[in-house]
Amino acid sequence: MTSTLPLPSATPAAAPVGRLRVVTAGVAVAATLPYLTLKTLWLTGHPVGAGDTMDDLWLANLLTFGMDAIAVLLALAFVRPWGRRAAAGLLVFPMWVATGLLGTILVAVPLSMLGTLLFGPEKSTGNAAGGVCDWVFTVVYGGFAVQGLALITGFLLYARQRWAGLLRDRIGDLPDSPTLTVQRSLAGVSALLAAAVAAARCYWALGGDAGLPAEWREHRGRSLDVMDGVAAVMAPAAVTALLVLVFRVRPERRLRVPLMVVWTAAARDTAWNTTTLRPSRTADVESAP
Repeated sequence: MTSTLPLPSATPAAAPVGRLRVVTAGVAVAATLPYLTLKTLWLTGHPVGAGDTMDDLWLANLLTFGMDAIAVLLALAFVRPWGRRAAAGLLVFPMWVATGLLGTILVAVPLSMLGTLLFGPEKSTGNAAGGVCDWVFTVVYGGFAVQGLALITGFLLYARQRWAGLLRDRIGDLPDSPTLTVQRSLAGVSALLAAAVAAARCYWALGGDAGLPAEWREHRGRSLDVMDGVAAVMAPAAVTALLVLVFRVRPERRLRVPLMVVWTAAARDTAWNTTTLRPSRTADVESAP
């Protein structure tokens, strides 16, 4: 195979921006406002809805404020002329992280709502022991879900215009690489690891607690079960799509489907596992979003 994959190129600056892209950008920006407002209040010493939980989380709040501010810049980049001229990496990497974080919430929130409809609400923790009020989670994660849907839709429309050629290519058009053997070996190892991760997460999602520290078991709830269930699906999905790409499975098929799967699933595994690297899972349950 000697074909080469053309490098993505930007569309002309005069290319029109569709109305749907403008709407999704506006919705994405608007959806960040509740979160940014809460973070501003918490950073300035007004822990609305959070009691004294925010006292030791100033740096975490500053970092997450910055992450959502980047989401605003991404939304604007999808519709403004400077966004069409921006280097691909400046948009692709933060959007990849955003897809992992917001896409997971976009899946988990409806599943959690379905669980509430079927099994009733979980026991409310209110604001006990300085914890975060229930309404804060509703506002924040509701906003994240809307933001995720709008931002991901806006990016797909942007990518379809800027990198239309890449999305039309087929799996067999991928170029040969001197590291292809290494890529295939690493993909095989990843498949084994993903199978183990999926089995463990599925077990925990179904209520098992073997292998979990005692403090983690004490704070488990339906929301964590849902997140484990999402992880149980995403891990093997990412590896399956990766295997399709590196082994050139069904080379006549379009590249965009496995590319989107590995993009989304790998982003979820990387982004969530990185942001939850904390000394205790208690922090994930009791601290602010």
